[in-house]
Amino acid sequence: MSDSPIEAQEGTATEARERTVGAAELLAEVESCSRISDGRYSTDEGTSPSVPVCGKKGAVYWKADMDIACDGQVTARCNRDTDPWFHPETAFPQSDGRPLNPQTLPYVVVPAPSGIWDYANSGIKGGGVVAVIHNDQVQYAVVGDAGPTDIIGEASYATAEALGINPDPATGGTASRVTYILFRNSRVSPIESRSAAVSLGESLAKRFLRAN
Repeated sequence: MSDSPIEAQEGTATEARERTVGAAELLAEVESCSRISDGRYSTDEGTSPSVPVCGKKGAVYWKADMDIACDGQVTARCNRDTDPWFHPETAFPQSDGRPLNPQTLPYVVVPAPSGIWDYANSGIKGGGVVAVIHNDQVQYAVVGDAGPTDIIGEASYATAEALGINPDPATGGTASRVTYILFRNSRVSPIESRSAAVSLGESLAKRFLRAN
């Protein structure tokens, strides 16, 4: 796979979508782990580090829990009243400079760069495409925020809702069985376009399966 950026814009497709890629196909490809992180991450504050970042041609991935990210624009479901940890910013803004909307946009939080792993060194960037898999469902999302340096496994309210996970930022999420596949050197434009993320995600998922 080329290291040149792979982009999709809203309303365009990068290849014909003759079929969708199933969760089982993707999970079979990431069953084993070739670790690329120098250490492991915790899934929650105070828990033992157990999650490595793994790599294959065209993607990096990990298997963790899902905590609910509500950071970004203030919405009916994501605000200081509903989320005690709410922050009104995201590391990667939408095209008009405003923070992302966690209630409507599926996005994933990556760990901030540290001695464990630096996402940028693996070709991961804001707006990159992520396949999030849970209970035989695939939801395409974007890299939308960066979190603590030692914790992994967080995605937006909209990501959880689309996968049938309780999206409540205070009581929701799931403790395990979530797989995150981040496609290297990809970028959705504009970052807030769900349709562009799905279009490019389907294309990259097929390419990932062919390459490995």
